[in-house]
Amino acid sequence: MKIILLASIGVLLMTCKTFAQTTPAKTLPQFEFSRLNQSTFTNKDLPPGKILFFMFFDSDCDHCQRTIHEIEQEYKCFQQTIICLVSLDDKNKINHFMSGYAPRLKAQKNVVLLQDTKNQFIAMFNPLRYPAMFLYSKDKKLIDYEDNELTVFRLVNTIRKNG
Repeated sequence: MKIILLASIGVLLMTCKTFAQTTPAKTLPQFEFSRLNQSTFTNKDLPPGKILFFMFFDSDCDHCQRTIHEIEQEYKCFQQTIICLVSLDDKNKINHFMSGYAPRLKAQKNVVLLQDTKNQFIAMFNPLRYPAMFLYSKDKKLIDYEDNELTVFRLVNTIRKNG
């Protein structure tokens, strides 16, 4: 069943890339995700005047695992941002992913773990592949998009410039 789900997500990502707009969302879309405690999290829950970092990940993706570990290593730079980590995975997988690859990051107050239970992220944010990392300015405009774990340093530099 998991293989079918992952294959479907892959096809959907390729379809979005081919037929939908070919660039990630230029402004932060209106969204509704679920916190791991099942409460709702929307745009209205984001504090104003903060740089926003969204990462769309799959717990089994080795690129995502390396990326979240790298972000944890660079956490000092991300301290003043709101970090929203979004996945289609269930609560247990998300917790296992965070405990295994970024245990210190999981405990930070500016980190929000979210489930995309309504399968909205792909259609609204238009990621190109896992891990999809979106950096939005204080006025919710896209500053940078990355989907390669080797380019986390670019995000760090961009945050430093825009912080």
